[in-house]
Amino acid sequence: MAHRRGAMTAPDPVPPSRRWLSVVGDGDDDGSGADPRVAEVIGAVRAHWPADAREELSRTIILGELDRLDRPFDEDADLIHVTASAIVVGPHGVILHRHRRLHRWLQPGGHIDAGETPPEAALRECVEETGLPVAHTAGGPTLAHLDVHTAARDHVHLDLRYLMWAPDLAPAPGPEESQEVAWFDWDAALAIADDALAGGLASARRLAHQREDP
Repeated sequence: MAHRRGAMTAPDPVPPSRRWLSVVGDGDDDGSGADPRVAEVIGAVRAHWPADAREELSRTIILGELDRLDRPFDEDADLIHVTASAIVVGPHGVILHRHRRLHRWLQPGGHIDAGETPPEAALRECVEETGLPVAHTAGGPTLAHLDVHTAARDHVHLDLRYLMWAPDLAPAPGPEESQEVAWFDWDAALAIADDALAGGLASARRLAHQREDP
């Protein structure tokens, strides 16, 4: 959403940090604590294969922060927190929306509400920001990409990007959302993407071409 508390902001890459790398640990602790969502996310992130050096660093940072943070899904608990977004694909390519304040084309997504899982948050944000009946893949939520970037108010987003599908319909966002929402073919989307979005698009494109579910 463009003006709600959970809106995604422009992704600026987070540089390597010895503090982040030092908290990763040896991987023996699942970091689940009292919240079962944490263990589920850790398992998904550990199973995800990074596509490039940026995503590999993001994966390392995310695992380390999930081990450190007491409430990783609460944006008010720490400047560093988990967000959820989606690369929405379909018959026309991929859907992007232009953030009204940042004036950048981004994937839909945002912060995670209380009690939501990241896949649920990503789906909710997609429906709100596109007005389309988007859905996770037929086999269940598919983690397509990981990215860590700085955001507004010095926040750092540990962004989990999921592959989602949308039908052959025109976007119809609500009146509170950015009205600049459109289908792009893959090459056109990559041409306007920054480094963070480009990696997600490339990963989602590969996954979409490997799958048959609508």
